[in-house]
Amino acid sequence: MAAVRIVTTTRTAAGRAMAYLATAVVVSAGTLVVGPSTPAHAANPIVNRFAADPSMLVSDNRVYIYATDDATNSGTYWDSTAWRVYSSADLVNWTDHGAPFSLSGFSWARQYAWAPEAVERNGYYYLYLPVDRTKIGVARSTSPVSGFVDARSEAMIEKGRDANTGEEPIDPAVFVDDDGQAYMYFGTRTPKVVRLNPDMISTSGAIQNVTITGSTVYGEAPHLHKRDGTYYLSYSTGWPGQIHYATATSPLGPFTYRGVILDYTNVSTNHQSIAEYNGQWYIAYHRNGLPGGSDFRRSLAMEYLSHNPDGTIPRVAQTSTGVGNPVPGINRLQSYNFTDRYVRHVNFDVRIDPNVSPAADAQWRIAPGLANSASGYVSFESVNHPGYYLRHVNNDLVLAAADGTAAFAASATFRRVPGLADSTAASFQSYSSPDRYLRHYNYLLRLDPISTAIGRADATFHITS
Repeated sequence: MAAVRIVTTTRTAAGRAMAYLATAVVVSAGTLVVGPSTPAHAANPIVNRFAADPSMLVSDNRVYIYATDDATNSGTYWDSTAWRVYSSADLVNWTDHGAPFSLSGFSWARQYAWAPEAVERNGYYYLYLPVDRTKIGVARSTSPVSGFVDARSEAMIEKGRDANTGEEPIDPAVFVDDDGQAYMYFGTRTPKVVRLNPDMISTSGAIQNVTITGSTVYGEAPHLHKRDGTYYLSYSTGWPGQIHYATATSPLGPFTYRGVILDYTNVSTNHQSIAEYNGQWYIAYHRNGLPGGSDFRRSLAMEYLSHNPDGTIPRVAQTSTGVGNPVPGINRLQSYNFTDRYVRHVNFDVRIDPNVSPAADAQWRIAPGLANSASGYVSFESVNHPGYYLRHVNNDLVLAAADGTAAFAASATFRRVPGLADSTAASFQSYSSPDRYLRHYNYLLRLDPISTAIGRADATFHITS
């Protein structure tokens, strides 16, 4: 018979859990170079070649990633001479299509093949390519992977020739709105935007500054995506930089700072691309992830991205597994000694309850551990709050948005072991406090050392579908 303990004190679950969730904000190419089509590997990094500054393009039920080809640089500076393109239909098996364009394709360019952007429109694929640290050119083709030629025979944006280009007109990002109007965002230290004509190779009107209000700083790498009528401008805060985001009701802003999407990576630059594919949002970025890598020899990575019901974006955790595995199935955690009760979240606190409503509050995706993805290590992601995980704070379990930090990952990772009360069930040992196990006490979930029969029963769960 299960022992019943009497609760003699009351915890303010909602207020305490929300305090845990609060976060602080800081700071107010014509010569075609085609390589073999060879398969690359899944998980992070997603390909085995040094590449960076990804731009995702969804076309014909495939995702294309255009990137700076770091493998062509000196290894001592960002002096690449070509770009690279990869594609995948399942985001697990990637094909390397070689270099769709190189510096020599622009007769007027000399050096620095930097962060590309790709757009499909009018029956063409367009590549917007910054060179020389002072110019942005555009190449065009009817194929997404080959045949690109200079579409203008001169730069589309050029410092010194054009007004208000800023210090470095680099990192172009093109967005086509629902009304057909296209915009190009670019620039360092001050974000810029200019309208594009329907031909996609010429501009309309003056280059404008983009206003971002709130506690943030803009460095480079602007990117715009739209969801449910809201415009999301994401960008790197500098060198090194986080990926922040701001929202607006117009593609021209003004934008209001909302938060951090991606934390600092292990290189001095940060650059992102966000896209929706088959109903799921993804973020591509770069970091040091291959042997011999460095600030100048970076690697491509990809993670799942989600939007909360209120439209905000939870921080994305940087993982080794990336999107190289199918989305985990949906499970419930049934208490071993209170079999009518299941682990659920309520007001971001975590407990065991019977008759959970809504049912999704007791549904979890058991994913590879955020801090250790080796076999046996797991993290529990909420089904109805994607990007939110079970984590412990002062040995108490709460539901919180992954913030991309190592501390969060460690507190949200557990080692699955045979059930302490029944080896056919499961128990979960804390990754960061290995002397403690996940257990319920007064129906609330926490971490404790386990030494009694009651404790072993409280720390044992059945995983059900």
